[in-house]
Amino acid sequence: MYLCTNWENMLLKRFLGVLIIVLLCGNMAWSQGKNAVDKSVPLTRILFIYDASNSMWGDWQSDKKIHIANRLLSKMIDSLENYPNLELALRVYGHQKDFRLYDCSDTKLEVPFAPDNHLKIKQKLKSLYPKGTTPIALSLEAAADDFPPCNNCKNVIVLITDGIEECKGDPCAASQALQKKGIVLKPFIIGIGADFGAVFDCVGTYIDASNEIDLDYALMSVIRRVLDETTCQVNLLDINQLPTESNVNMSFFNAANGNLLYNYIHTMNARGVPDTLYLDPMPEYHVKIHTIPPVSIDSVKLIPGKHTVIAADAPQGKILLKMSSSKNNRFQIIPILVRQAGKNDILNIQYFNTPDRYLVGKYDVEVLCLPRILLKGVEVSQSHTTEIRIPNPGFAEVQKNDLGSGSLYVLRDGKEEWIYNLREDNTSESILLQPGNYKIVFRRRNEYKTIKTQEVKFVIKSDMTTSVTIPK
Repeated sequence: MYLCTNWENMLLKRFLGVLIIVLLCGNMAWSQGKNAVDKSVPLTRILFIYDASNSMWGDWQSDKKIHIANRLLSKMIDSLENYPNLELALRVYGHQKDFRLYDCSDTKLEVPFAPDNHLKIKQKLKSLYPKGTTPIALSLEAAADDFPPCNNCKNVIVLITDGIEECKGDPCAASQALQKKGIVLKPFIIGIGADFGAVFDCVGTYIDASNEIDLDYALMSVIRRVLDETTCQVNLLDINQLPTESNVNMSFFNAANGNLLYNYIHTMNARGVPDTLYLDPMPEYHVKIHTIPPVSIDSVKLIPGKHTVIAADAPQGKILLKMSSSKNNRFQIIPILVRQAGKNDILNIQYFNTPDRYLVGKYDVEVLCLPRILLKGVEVSQSHTTEIRIPNPGFAEVQKNDLGSGSLYVLRDGKEEWIYNLREDNTSESILLQPGNYKIVFRRRNEYKTIKTQEVKFVIKSDMTTSVTIPK
């Protein structure tokens, strides 16, 4: 018989202690990994609104409707038990009061949202005893309070019913109100035993379950639509219908309520093709491409679990304004208004020496110098920079010798055109002007006869200062 020495006993105890610590730490790490939630990913919350009205006692296929629906819904809930970033809740209607009482307030949140409440939902399903009426609209309205406030959540309603509204409510209006308030995405409705599509199409996405197999498929289909990874790419097409345009802001709005859901800068990936986006397949989107002018795409529907290509015509070129030389930096801060040719709305405010991109087409460009310069029908072509050069301005140093009222005119083509009113609170001012011929009309403040009005003509040359003195 082999006897351990004290030294060997000590080593054995140390080894067992280390082994226990390793096993405990490993178990904790596994547990934490299992329950870890990625906070950067939206929390998906699915509220089941479940029909337990008297009609669910009806015979259907191999059993009672309620028994088949309970079994298949429980099976689906089992499949979701280990799914991350997911919470479930159960609202039931028609299960508290006898249908002969016609109680249209019979709806209740039986299991609120919480992590790992799958067993509670299945237990509640087993205990349900159908007996009442069908207040669908009221249940949808009440669902607004079933979703606790959340800044990063995707809220989904799945309505399972074997009948239509029986309480004079309006399920369509109730659903639209939920969507417009941004509380939930477009609900799913699963109809058991009959096709209620004509009634529920306005409520949400209707799925017909005319038999047991269809109901099983409908439940799994809804979950795939909600949880499966859905991707898309946005192809910004050039004049040749190739996806070469990029580096443009794109906004994705919920088409139902106008809420902004995503905001991205269009990017080409390492392979030189539009980058892949991971979007929620539930809402219908309105996409706005912030080109100048913007391009909109309405009614964009993504296919759950699939890759969708969204194409938009966005051929672009550039407009660049420069001065004849760079001697006078003050001119660079003058704003330039850009409009679509023949239209009044301002598309963009641009500045000298900074090119901006525009959709291919013609534009009216107005330089807010003195006098203003209006260039009509400036053409922008694909991948080309349209360069416009403006003469360098000069300065008029005006000395008035006395306070008074005056106006500045440009003289061209035999006409006088007003461009500026002189300041009345100062006897001198410096005015940046385009090269050309000008005239000042002036009357001193203390002169009370119109005939005392004075006129002074002068010439402005590029990069030069002209002194203009109004005599006493």
